[in-house]
Amino acid sequence: MKIAIIGAGAMGGTTVEGLVKGKFFKNDDITVADPNRLILEKFSKMGVKTTSDNIEAAQKADIVCVVVKPWLVETVLREIKDVLVPQHQILIVIAAGVASKSIREWLGLNCPPLLLVIPNIAIAQLASMTFIAPVTATEKDIQTVTDIFGELGDTLITDETHLAAGTTLASCGIAYAMRYIRASSEGGVELGFKADEAKKVVLQTLRGAIELLNATGMHPEAAIDLVTTPQGVTIKGLNEMEHAGFTSAVIRGLKAGLK
Repeated sequence: MKIAIIGAGAMGGTTVEGLVKGKFFKNDDITVADPNRLILEKFSKMGVKTTSDNIEAAQKADIVCVVVKPWLVETVLREIKDVLVPQHQILIVIAAGVASKSIREWLGLNCPPLLLVIPNIAIAQLASMTFIAPVTATEKDIQTVTDIFGELGDTLITDETHLAAGTTLASCGIAYAMRYIRASSEGGVELGFKADEAKKVVLQTLRGAIELLNATGMHPEAAIDLVTTPQGVTIKGLNEMEHAGFTSAVIRGLKAGLK
């Protein structure tokens, strides 16, 4: 099976990096199409096929994955429209806010089985949270795409109406998590640790929290109860954060991503 990634900017590039690290595709079964020569040189060195011709990439692929800025999706799809073969290809579009209705109108009868997919940049480390919204795909197609992205992290099959929520929770959410890490690391410096030491402590603490929840299935609040004692330092710290609007700020930030 061969896959073409059309557009290897930030999201497309990290997707290719994940595919190269994974085992679903051989490197020479991956084709990257992008107008940027430096990007093509980077992936060529990894043993990936490269081209600046979107049509050439789409013609030779079983799975065509369009990963460009939302305002470029129509242009790219109209460019490759005539070489798509609906009976033998799967089309994946990774672009926030692009409706399947529009994609199907642009491609008409030449629209292959379609899935809208939203990963995050951790896909490069095989640690993405990826949302998959089947549009016209068969169960077999859905399984194929789930297998591909399942190797690159975790997946959730959802409907198109929830993709925006998935984007703000996981794709934007990774930036929110980074901001927490930065804030905690800066706090650690103020507490007396060196910057690198503080970051190390924060990262391992987050790993521990994640492993604990995954292993036990506990609700986060139940895990919090394990480390909060009457008049203890943990509850004092938590209450100070809540007085400053911690939970409310997180929820408001997530909801703002839907606007």
